[in-house]
Amino acid sequence: MNGPRPLPPSASVAHPGEGAKLHAPSAERNSAAIAAALCEIAPKTGRALEIASGTGQHVVAFAAAMPGLIWQPTEIDPARRASIDAYVAEAGLPNLRAAMALDATEADWGKAQAGQALIVLINLLHLISTPEACQIIAEAAQALAPGERFALYGPFLRDGQATSEGDARFHASLRAQDPAIGYKDLAEVEEWLREAGLTLHPVRHMPANNLFLAAERPG
Repeated sequence: MNGPRPLPPSASVAHPGEGAKLHAPSAERNSAAIAAALCEIAPKTGRALEIASGTGQHVVAFAAAMPGLIWQPTEIDPARRASIDAYVAEAGLPNLRAAMALDATEADWGKAQAGQALIVLINLLHLISTPEACQIIAEAAQALAPGERFALYGPFLRDGQATSEGDARFHASLRAQDPAIGYKDLAEVEEWLREAGLTLHPVRHMPANNLFLAAERPG
């Protein structure tokens, strides 16, 4: 992707906070629900990698909820890495690492990060192109240890259609900014996961028309 992509102002809202911190209202709203869903599929121990950790609010909540996992946040944007590190420092959790620079749309990072017990991707697929989304999924599958899980959360089309007027407007605004991005269809994403060699778990419906997808690398 070679750096953050220009997006509509509504695509990834984060307000300045104390010091280097950024505050995303959506992350504050959905952290608890996503953490609860993750707790149901996460292993008790091992390494956990969050792709595109954003402000850092999510990964702090996940590390607190799943203390047996060693959490590694990643982010392409330097300002957001600084925000992550500020939240990490404040939390003081022994299982939470400083942010690592990673463009997950590039090739071969899966080899470098091999052996992950859990990989988490939140609210990114609709902000990148289909080839980039497929690349992330393929690399994540390679980075997982056998028997371990990849979790994705966000908005999806169902049978090519948005499920609310708000989602339809947001999808249209993304496509107007860049025709290569926008909501991905659930069936297509499930197929990409299968093509990467992963076994699907049942889809979980989340608040605000979002979905929680989980897939497992065969043991």
